[in-house]
Amino acid sequence: MDSLTQIVLGAACGEASLGKRIGNKAILFGAIGGTIPDLDVFVGRWIFGNEIDAMLFHRGFMHSIVFAILGAFAFGWLTFKLYDSKSRKGTTTLKDWIWLFFLSLLTHAILDAFTPFGTLLFAPFRNYRVAFNNIAVVDLFYTLPFLICIIILMFFNRKSARRRVWLKRGIVISSVYMMLTLVNRYYIDNVFKSSLEDKNIEYTRYFVQPTLFSNFLWYGVAETEDNYLMGYYSIFDSEAKFLELSTLPKQRDLKPDEYSDIAELAWFSNGYYSVYDLGDNQFKYNDLRYPLADEKDPNSAVFSFLLYKANNRLNMKPFERGEVDFVEILSTIYKRAKGI
Repeated sequence: MDSLTQIVLGAACGEASLGKRIGNKAILFGAIGGTIPDLDVFVGRWIFGNEIDAMLFHRGFMHSIVFAILGAFAFGWLTFKLYDSKSRKGTTTLKDWIWLFFLSLLTHAILDAFTPFGTLLFAPFRNYRVAFNNIAVVDLFYTLPFLICIIILMFFNRKSARRRVWLKRGIVISSVYMMLTLVNRYYIDNVFKSSLEDKNIEYTRYFVQPTLFSNFLWYGVAETEDNYLMGYYSIFDSEAKFLELSTLPKQRDLKPDEYSDIAELAWFSNGYYSVYDLGDNQFKYNDLRYPLADEKDPNSAVFSFLLYKANNRLNMKPFERGEVDFVEILSTIYKRAKGI
């Protein structure tokens, strides 16, 4: 999920591990631990000279269970050595720090697995992206109550029982909301499936996922032999069905069997993608797991990038937000989420 959410969750792990002993400093170290896995964005660019390789590295090994274990010992040992000195000598143990970093690293990876982007939890042993598709990468209803609880507990003495009360409230509220999103996903999944059947659409597979900022508005994509069918459904709609579906051709101007980079990107997108030849050695890759900014424009995918041929393979230019009017997108999402 977004960085703020991971910081909040990591802070909660720090408080649960060492809050009684070192107070708000535990929240700080937990927040740092909760941020570490997302540093793979910078590590990937440092390791690889190709932007595609760097992007595929994100939410890979550094978001795995193995990394959580190894990272817990490495960061725990390093932090303990730096912290356990002078007046702080003997106030914490190595085990405390290992546990703090293990919780913050592991919960980061698990939380990301609930989003459509997913994560390689079982790397390096399995190249399987775990994605439950039940919560958006940014969901204010999950993050804000949790954040408020963490901020409140920081004003109490580290030994105060009320500190634990607010920690539990934050964890319970966020966890209950997460469970409700799982129930909601199951419900929306059935709504989309029945909508396809009512329209007599023959499909090979489909998926549903929430749009940004809440669990109210959902996006569904069904794959047929030649096309993708896309639509929206709000839990406030008057009818329990996806009323309108847009058709998008399976445009594949670059083939996976011709370019291994396309095969890798197709795996990353779980096979829901399109590639358009823009001319002048440039291609637009659209990840169709995410909505179109304009349903009438097949090249307006919110998550897309420009590909070009270089050194006998493909490379890409980083995602340019200027290509999409996000203010307009957010306005559209808000209006549609209110239901029709």
